[in-house]
Amino acid sequence: MGVIGEDVHVVGIRILEYALSDAGYKVVSLGAQVSQEEFIEAAVETKADGILVSSFSGHAEHLASGLRGKCDEAGLNKIVLLIGGFLALEQKPWQEVEKKYKEMGFNGVYPPGTTPTKVVEDLQQKYFGPKEAAR
Repeated sequence: MGVIGEDVHVVGIRILEYALSDAGYKVVSLGAQVSQEEFIEAAVETKADGILVSSFSGHAEHLASGLRGKCDEAGLNKIVLLIGGFLALEQKPWQEVEKKYKEMGFNGVYPPGTTPTKVVEDLQQKYFGPKEAAR
C-alpha cells in the first residue's frame, strides 16, 4: 500500500495500515510518492495478494492509468487492486468516479471518508475470505 504519484498525504494510508495489521494482514507500506513501478516491484517481491493505492491530490486518474495492464505484464493478473481517496479534480457524482476506476481495472474504489473497517470488511468478504484475514 502507498500513496501514488507526487502526493505526500499519508495520514489516511497510515490509519488503514494499522487497521489492516490489526485485522491480521501482512502490510507492506511504501509510504508517499510511490510510482506504479514501485507498487508492482513491491508486489512481485513480497508475493502480494493486493495493491492498495491512496490519492489525496485528485490526480489519481492520470497517475493510476495503466496500472492493471502493468500488473498483468508483471504476472500479477490475479492481484486485487483497490484505490481510495480524493480521486477526481472536479466534483462528479461518485458513481461516475467509481465506474471510471473500475473500467481502469480496479476491483474496489473508495470515496473520501471511507472507514478502515469498511476496507477490512471488503477484504474479508469480497476478496480474500475470513481465513485469509486471519493469517
